[in-house]
Amino acid sequence: MGEYVGALDQGTTSTRFIIFDRQARLIAQAQREHAQICPGPGLVEHDALEIWRNVGAVIDEALRAAGLEAGDLDTIGITNQRETAVLWDRATGEPLHHALVWMDTRTSALVAQFARDGGIDRLRARTGLPLATYFSGLKLLWLLENVPGARARAARGEIAFGTIDSWLVWQLTGGPGGGVHITDVTNASRTQLMNLETLTWDEDILRLFDIPRACLPEIRSSSEHYGMARLAGGEVPVTGILGDQQAALFGQACLAPGAVKNTYGTGCFMLMNIGAVPQASTCGLLTTVGYRLGKDKPVYALEGSVAIAGAAVQWLRDNLGIVAHAGEVEALAASVPDNGDVYFVPAFSGLYAPHWQERARGAIAGLTRYATKAHLARATLEATAFQVNDVLHAMERDSHVAISELRCDGGMTVNQLLMQTQADLSKVPVIRPKIIETTALGAAYAAGLATGLFSSTAAIAQNWREERRWVPMIGQAARNRLLHGWDKALARAADWVDV
Repeated sequence: MGEYVGALDQGTTSTRFIIFDRQARLIAQAQREHAQICPGPGLVEHDALEIWRNVGAVIDEALRAAGLEAGDLDTIGITNQRETAVLWDRATGEPLHHALVWMDTRTSALVAQFARDGGIDRLRARTGLPLATYFSGLKLLWLLENVPGARARAARGEIAFGTIDSWLVWQLTGGPGGGVHITDVTNASRTQLMNLETLTWDEDILRLFDIPRACLPEIRSSSEHYGMARLAGGEVPVTGILGDQQAALFGQACLAPGAVKNTYGTGCFMLMNIGAVPQASTCGLLTTVGYRLGKDKPVYALEGSVAIAGAAVQWLRDNLGIVAHAGEVEALAASVPDNGDVYFVPAFSGLYAPHWQERARGAIAGLTRYATKAHLARATLEATAFQVNDVLHAMERDSHVAISELRCDGGMTVNQLLMQTQADLSKVPVIRPKIIETTALGAAYAAGLATGLFSSTAAIAQNWREERRWVPMIGQAARNRLLHGWDKALARAADWVDV
């Protein structure tokens, strides 16, 4: 077997393949973006075939960059955008519809329909999740109801449903020619169709949503042998799957109860390891599977999900033209000493944790003639920090654990103004590790543990190293003033959409 592990990181805006060695050192990587298809307000889709084509391209590019062949890889791990839903024909491999992305809100009427009897928390005890447009089970229901013939074909087993991990594993292991139809427990826990304690599809929920069992993948652990990926030049075992945020938790070595990480990407996702017993949230958080290694007991996590973070910077760039490149926003925001009393609530898809306001929409508050594009840029960065702060304090209330440090990762962590703002608002040190590709690294660890490339979780913990730390720099009065302005802006954004 080879000496390297490949991590396929399929995200909301791009697909990457990163090659690590036995010491978890990054050897080579390749990345390709895919189109964001927005056919209407609140609607976000991806072309699953475009994503699949990009997978082949980035694997080839990364191997070439490293001077390696497929046989040099010991294994491949997969991490993916979690709640994005794909429905495809088993015989042809053709999707029946564009993939419905996690932030898509077209299932809002279904959320309201099922919440009429028992409220949005009617399934929380079984699934750890409130009824929301976020999760993929209702996306599947929408597809079954809106794609002609889909329900009958699903019942006959002719079509397959999956999150992006399922789609990629099926394609990698042969597609119509014998592809394996599976998912792992972390992705299954985001469908709202899996029972958190039994780790199986919940028959009562399948009946409630009228979803045929025949179209669903088999649920497996996060670290085991799933099948052989057929790559140019050879076959490589696929032995690790983790949803992207669980992969970051694992890659950040948050392996003990109470450890917390936050990923700053398209959205923001904070997870706390809570150990072997699932704990229902009373503060607007989600309970999810953190990871399961082989036949070991699962490890659970509390999660706070923020829909729009880096996506708000993309909006400044693509929709408003305030910056030409996302990397320019920090300098623009830093050109003014404060936000000028401007607050931006980027509730483009409603508000996620801890508020769960489906009817909220984006709002910019506090504008005066004094306000400039620099103030809006600063308000955009601060919006991410405010949202994360709301989640952090909800997590402390839920877990009864005082968070002493926040391990951070994701593309936005290069923005030093944002990281300092986060430390200032949340009143805790914010720490960035030496290896910031923690999502891909987590998938690599899960895959390598299954093959013995990595010896143990203790070795993973020893690999983690701090690279940069930001500590709080402002006083409580300034902090209170900022938080008060944010709370006022939140109130203006809430309940914007009429029932």
